[in-house]
Amino acid sequence: MMVLTEKQKELIEQFGVLNEKYGLPPAECRVWGLFLVADKVELTFDEIMETLHLSKGGTSNALNRLMMTNHIEYITKLGDKKRYFRCKMNNWTQMTKENFEKFDDLNVILKDILKSRTSATPQFNNDLKEVTEFLDFVYKELMIAIKKWETRK
Repeated sequence: MMVLTEKQKELIEQFGVLNEKYGLPPAECRVWGLFLVADKVELTFDEIMETLHLSKGGTSNALNRLMMTNHIEYITKLGDKKRYFRCKMNNWTQMTKENFEKFDDLNVILKDILKSRTSATPQFNNDLKEVTEFLDFVYKELMIAIKKWETRK
């Protein structure tokens, strides 16, 4: 079992609480947080389970979901049956892009909704139009920022 400092434990908890607000399960949040704060970048199933005091099922579910969402991956080592899990650090820009593309998809639907709305609710319609314009603006600015970020290297 790894020994975490009080600061590392606190950071895992803060990271977990923040991500729970986005609907992620508590165990998944803590496992993801552990990958970010641990002194080692590759962790075994048992290290994760024992360090976070999770059940086998809870650890397995968290790891599977984190792999499905491309937050982590695992490697194997020749002659060792264990899987070593690690955080996928090289895909954060792509994941950010994909998440904001979902907002763009939402915005397409909101614009269709706006077109079909009754004219009897002008204030609501104006507010909805403002939302779509805001989402357009944020999406375009984020894509510009990502391109700038990618070309800085």
